[in-house]
Amino acid sequence: MTKPLANRIALVTGASRGIGFATARALAKAGAHIVAVARTQGGLEELDDEIRKDGGSATLVPLNLTDFDGIARLGAGLHERYGKLDILVGNAGVLGPSSPIGHIELKAFNDVMAVNVSANFQLIRCMEPLLKQSDAGRAVFITSGAANKATAYVSPYAASKAALETLARAWAQETANTPLRVNLFNPGPIRTRMRATFMPGEDPATLDTPEQVAEFIVPLCAPDWTETGKFYDYKTRTLMSFQSPA
Repeated sequence: MTKPLANRIALVTGASRGIGFATARALAKAGAHIVAVARTQGGLEELDDEIRKDGGSATLVPLNLTDFDGIARLGAGLHERYGKLDILVGNAGVLGPSSPIGHIELKAFNDVMAVNVSANFQLIRCMEPLLKQSDAGRAVFITSGAANKATAYVSPYAASKAALETLARAWAQETANTPLRVNLFNPGPIRTRMRATFMPGEDPATLDTPEQVAEFIVPLCAPDWTETGKFYDYKTRTLMSFQSPA
């Protein structure tokens, strides 16, 4: 039986753990070859082991996404090897400091923006030509409710996710008349290391797992997905349109 993502190339950032790990594995199960990007070599090797157990394949790319030249080299390498990219999942992100704004150092703020915004900007720049070589390029960026709630005490994270949402929405408009589809996915509170850092007193058993979330990300990556510039809210299982303030 043919798998729905057979012969498709999927780049997943932050693939060494959490939602990125689970999404990479789910995409591989659906037939995609995974280009797994993360800082942690050990986590990438664990992912590769799981993908191989499932009968899939992966290329491991140990890369700090603040190495913007490294992202450009990755794009060039993908062009040389495959000539295209079918799926981009921009999952990698950092929480940054949990503190009142006035207590946050400028470097800490810039470090969050570098990973959560600038790296995704560079990914868009470097991967767009490859995605446009696909017959059905798909891009999904992982966002957070903190972006629109302007959550207190995690202002760098909230601001970075708001910026990411605007960046992705603008890209969706720019590519609306092409086969490329660009969307955002909000997983909400999930059983991840980042969530445990932010909410250390929370019982993780009350939260859904990254594997449960990944099953809802995969359809947004499929060739038959037609929506663009939308926001999928996992908690409510709802695909939403962005609306201007009244």
